[in-house]
Parts: sequence; C-alpha cells; structure tokens
Amino acid sequence: MVDPVRNPQSAPAPVRTKRAFLLLLLTLVIPGSAQLVAGDRRLGRKALRVTFVLWAVVLLAIVVALVDGPALVSIATNPWGSLLLMAAMVALALFWAFLFLNTLRLIRPRLLAPGMRPILGVSLAALMLATSGSLGYGAYLLNVGRNALGSIFASGPAFAPADGRYNFLLMGGDAGAGRIGLRPDSISVLSVDAKTGHTVTFSIPRNFQNAQFPDDSPMKQVYPQGFNCGDECIINALYMDVTNNHADLYPDAKDPGAEAMKDAVSGTLGIDIQAYALVDMGGFEKLIDAMGGITIKAGNWVPISNRSIPGTNLHYPPKDWIAPGVQKLDGYHALWYGRSREFATDYDRIQRQQCVQKAMIKQLDPGTVLTRFQALAEAGEQVVESDIPAGQLGSFVSLAAKAKGQEVDRLTIGPPDFGTAADNFVTYPDFDRIHQRVQAMFTSAGKTGTESPSGAAPEDRSGLAGGAFSRASAVRPAMVRQEPPITKEYLQQLAEAGDVDTLGALLADNGKCSVP
Repeated sequence: MVDPVRNPQSAPAPVRTKRAFLLLLLTLVIPGSAQLVAGDRRLGRKALRVTFVLWAVVLLAIVVALVDGPALVSIATNPWGSLLLMAAMVALALFWAFLFLNTLRLIRPRLLAPGMRPILGVSLAALMLATSGSLGYGAYLLNVGRNALGSIFASGPAFAPADGRYNFLLMGGDAGAGRIGLRPDSISVLSVDAKTGHTVTFSIPRNFQNAQFPDDSPMKQVYPQGFNCGDECIINALYMDVTNNHADLYPDAKDPGAEAMKDAVSGTLGIDIQAYALVDMGGFEKLIDAMGGITIKAGNWVPISNRSIPGTNLHYPPKDWIAPGVQKLDGYHALWYGRSREFATDYDRIQRQQCVQKAMIKQLDPGTVLTRFQALAEAGEQVVESDIPAGQLGSFVSLAAKAKGQEVDRLTIGPPDFGTAADNFVTYPDFDRIHQRVQAMFTSAGKTGTESPSGAAPEDRSGLAGGAFSRASAVRPAMVRQEPPITKEYLQQLAEAGDVDTLGALLADNGKCSVP
C-alpha cells in the first residue's frame, strides 16, 4: 500500500505528478511497460511482446534496406504487401492509442493538482498525435500511393532487359481543347544499362516520317514499308491512327496506340522497347507543381504562345516570355518551356524537353518525395499512364540509384545529330545510320552524342524555320542589327509588328539550356 507507483493515493502531490509523466514517458518509449509496473501486468506483458516484435521487424527492415533496398520497395509497391503493411500500421496506431488511454486511467487525474490536469491532457494529446496519429497518417499516405500505383502501373509479369538494357518509351501528349484526339508531341526513349546504370536518351522529332516496324509487329501488315503515307504519316499521328482504325490489331492492350508507338520506335531505333509511360501534357504542370517546381538555366528567350488566329496557322503575339538565365519554373512555365516552338524549331524544343527531363530526374530526390508524397502521388495518378509492371518498381529504384550519379548521353534522331534541316533527314531517314549511331551510344558511356555523324561540327541552325509566325519565313537573316537591348518589351514589339525574321534570328538556338 505504500508503493507510490501502484498506489499513488498515499503519495505527496509532487510524487503523483512525477509518476503521471513517468507513466506517459514509459508508454511512449516502451509501450506496455507502464501497465507492467502500475496496472494490469497481463496486458503489459502482451503489449511488451508486441513492442519487442515490432523492434525486431524495424531492425530487420534496416538491415534489408542496407543490403537490398529495392526489396523493401517491392514489398511496399506490391498490392498485397502494401495492404498488409497498411493494416498493420492501422492496428498499431489503435493499439498504441488504447495503451495511452489505459495509462491515463492508471494515472488517476483526480489525484493530481488542479493546475496539472490540463497540462497532463495536452501532453497526452500531443503524444497520441505524434505516435498513433503518425502511424495513421502513414497508413493513409501508403493507401494514396497504393491507389496511385494501381492506377498508373500494370499488374503484369516483370520483363527482362533486352541486350543488357531496359528501354522505356516516354511520350508527352495533349488531348486538350482544340485538338482532335491525343498526339504525342514529345517522343523520347530512356535506355538504361541493367548492370551499370549508364543511361542514353534518344529523342525523336514529332514530324519524323517513314517510321519502321519490327517483323513481329502487327502494324507490319498495314504498313509493310513503314509508316509512309506521306506528310500525314508523321510519327506522332500513328497513335491516333491506330486508336481509331487498327485497335483490333492489339486485342489485349490497354492502350493500342501506345503499343503501336512502341513498335514504331523499336523498328526505327533498332532496339526492343519494353515499356512506355504516357504523360498528359495538360496535367504535366500539376506534376511539376507537386515537385515544388524545377530549376533550369535557359540559354535564350522562350515565348509563351497565344491562341491561334482563326483561319491561319499563325498565333497572336505571345502572352509572355521566359527569360534566359537561371529560372525556377512552376508547372505552367515548365510546360511552356518544354512545348514552345514559336520563332524556333522542333529541334530547339527537343533540347528544352531534354533539359526539363534532366531537371526532373536531378531534383526529384528522396527528400522531395517524402515531403510531397501525397501531392506527387495524386498528380501522377492524374497525368501518367504506363505498362511498367508495379511489381518491378523495386528493381527500377535500384537501377535509378545507379544512374543518378552518371552523365546522361543524348542523341536526337534529326538535326543537329543527323544532318541539317535542308537535308530533310526526318522526311527521308537513313535507318542504317540510325541503328549504327544508336549502338555506338551504348558502347561510349560518358561521351556525349552530339557530334555530327560525318565527323563534322554540328550544323548551324540559324536558317531553320520555326514556330507560328516564323514558320512563314523559310530563312533567318545571317546578320541582324541589335541596336535596342534584347528585353521582353522589345521582343513583344517585334512580335506585334510581325517581324518574324528578326525574332527568328534573335531567338536562334533557344533550345540551349542546362541544369544548375
């Protein structure tokens, strides 16, 4: 009866106060220990067994993370594994909350001084929020991620690397207002060495013609000589052509248009494209905003295009401009930085898209993922479609870690890496040259892929035609008098005056950019 821990009624007020907060601390640090020393010993022993098992599981997880981190990712991304983990977190949250409430009963607040009772209540609420609340919120985030993964990724079997590499087709399309269906205006391939993580990015211009199909592709029946029906058969038109007219050739595909694009890019590059990811450009800005924006170093001014002038292929003067130099771009400006081709060329746009991709890869670090997980998952669920198996994400996380510290080599299947605009390479491509250069990129880890195939310097693109106004002019003048400083106001005056030639010269090579 004189033991103040189990019988506090006989203890002085200061002792009862110390006892109350000691029991709370024990429940926080070693759940079940407060019940063992001051309450139901049977309940305390059961709770301690749960606590020790949990500690063992956490220790095992740490060891697995150090030895084979992707294994944990595989468990968390597996539908059943994530469901089991989520249920365990909810059960632990409820059990811990029950132990805190039981500890409150053991404390007997009526025995405390009146001034200590609200302090005890606030402390209890804060501890429950930090423990059970955190577990519950973690289970909620896990459920958000689980739903997003189920929505974005496929449930099929894992696939093996092709010739030692994983090849992913990345497409950016816009099915927004004023567009008939979806046309992927951004087409690139991310090829990663399965052992070393050496990464090569291949960019294919949207107006590339005569795309080839592998012999085992069903599209070979429709276009035996390639996608070669003339100007209408640029590669970004294939998606809608198959979706509308040949979907029956891919009866088991979730997205027949995307499967046909995989075949076309496989035949064009001479490699096996194993998976794709299609990003809706209209929702792309949500993904960038969820990241907190991206930082790039722009090499020249980039216009944000206005709406089209009815009855023409021209646009009204730009709504705004993205200035050169280091820029922190939100989703809206990052989208326009990657898609604008007014007063420039498709090849400038491809360079900027590559820059945006590199910035996203570099800046989407674990800290960003953890602090913005819910926003990223919800944005990804809205804008991304893929046939990458969810069960293989763990191995790809490991592969991404290998690739992160390496230089990414790049090759554009068109100018400046293949000829000039005057050569019409994208209209009449030489597939033997393409296949040779692609294979050469795989054996030249760490070297850039921007040298001319003939060994000459990359082309001078100052004469290429560009966007809405500049497409009306075939040639940019070699010399331009630049008496006024190049400012947003000056460029806007030129656009309003329709001075396409001067704008084309001033904005030449606005695809140049880097990631700081």
